[in-house]
Amino acid sequence: MDTHLTKPADPSTTDLGRRVRAARQAQDLTLETASRLCGVSRSTLSKVENGLMSPTFDVLQKIVLGLKIEIGELFGSTPKVSASGRRALTRKDEGQRHAYRGYQMELLATDLAHKAMLPFRIRISAHTLDAFDDWGRHEGEEFLYVISGSVCLYSELYAPTHLNAGDSLYFDSRTGHAAVSTSDEDAEVLWMATSADIPQVPSTVESQKK
Repeated sequence: MDTHLTKPADPSTTDLGRRVRAARQAQDLTLETASRLCGVSRSTLSKVENGLMSPTFDVLQKIVLGLKIEIGELFGSTPKVSASGRRALTRKDEGQRHAYRGYQMELLATDLAHKAMLPFRIRISAHTLDAFDDWGRHEGEEFLYVISGSVCLYSELYAPTHLNAGDSLYFDSRTGHAAVSTSDEDAEVLWMATSADIPQVPSTVESQKK
């Protein structure tokens, strides 16, 4: 099930939508064909392109894989070609930003192409699971480190895990998951995910909300 957010999005989401459309049109793909390649519905892809939907990380990954582009391209950066001994410096607050419901995400190291992992600095503004309609779920592995505040990571298979500043968790991305801030202020985290093919699996977080 694709995640929907059908309200006017912020400028960063509008810019992202334009880049998705440009990447699709550069390959002379119709919206229908691109939706099949990406594994997302035609309506979802259309909403993303028109800035009416702020896509989840899972949907972003599927678009990247379907259109065979780098995720950094969707954030306005031009990744460098892969080479040995490479490195990437991201100055404070100079990453590429993307907002999705309870997450204000800043993608780091955007000038490198074909990375084995995707590093994000995320401000978690969600304080309850009501901010989410479904689990985050995809192939690969993830690492979550709490910089400030406190976090609860909900999951399909485990009891809620509470993390304080300095705590970290490494987990299988295929297990449905969602994180909320449990501190009065929004939590700040370093969140890293391996870059891999991501088949979407329908699921719901309703059972954890009870």
